Amino acid sequence: MFNLPRRIYVAGHGGMVGSAFIRELSKSDNYQIITAPRSELNLLDQRSVHCFLKDKQPDLIIVAAAKVGGILANNTQRAEFIYENLMIEANLIHGAHLANINRLLFLGSSCIYPRECLQPIREEYLLTGLLETTNEPYALAKIAGIKLCEAYSKQYGRKYFSVMPTNLYGPNDNYDISTSHVLPAFIRKVHEAKINNINEIVIWGSGKPKREFLYVDDLVDACLHLLSIDYHDAIVNVGTGVELTILELANLIMEVIGYEGNIVYDQSKPDGTPRKLLDVSRLINLGWKAQTTLRNGLSLTYDDFKKNVKF
Repeated sequence: MFNLPRRIYVAGHGGMVGSAFIRELSKSDNYQIITAPRSELNLLDQRSVHCFLKDKQPDLIIVAAAKVGGILANNTQRAEFIYENLMIEANLIHGAHLANINRLLFLGSSCIYPRECLQPIREEYLLTGLLETTNEPYALAKIAGIKLCEAYSKQYGRKYFSVMPTNLYGPNDNYDISTSHVLPAFIRKVHEAKINNINEIVIWGSGKPKREFLYVDDLVDACLHLLSIDYHDAIVNVGTGVELTILELANLIMEVIGYEGNIVYDQSKPDGTPRKLLDVSRLINLGWKAQTTLRNGLSLTYDDFKKNVKF
């Protein structure tokens, strides 16, 4: 049982991260969960957001709302990625302050760190180098959200803080090939190749970049742990501390799905950041460590995919 405020507003409750928070919080009758579908509340509309927060008066806001996507989406919708994410976080964070809401958790992203970064990546490496070009607009928006939380906390004594999750996956992920991240894209590609008897799948780039992956329910558990101990200090990385290459990821997904085709490389496509492994020692020292192995998480995710995803 987590020691949390009673009234909790989860912004972005329909997405993978937001819905994972809802799943976990709904296990207890101790919490009154506040949500608002996009049809009722446009998070890009400042006036609507501010009025909503003043009316609902949650004790805690979890900012899981964001415009997200993989390399293709980030690189071709650069204006939308920076504008929409800036507006969402500014409206919610400033609105929380105006409504005198004292506790807020902002979900950032590991892409905030420099492209050429010492590994594993420590929290203090933020703003020490150039960002990865393909997702720079999204990263800049997330950095702005972090700094907003820091500014309101320092100037007004708010308990606003940020966590930086590594690459996430799990139930309710986005499997649209044109907008998804690498892991859900692989799940869909491999699944469709298997059921359609296609003997090969395509990997973007060289397959050599290394990535770290975190099951979304583990992220939620880490966040609720930090909130439960009343943490509201510097940013915290959330990850597993374990990495593998994109090729190794593809092979593992093929094993979980039971597909034995070939892998083809499309080296006309970008690799993205060469390596991105988070240093999670700060989180471990705060009493939390990831529990779900990648293989187990992939099995759970694929089961959910087969049950709920229709094309």
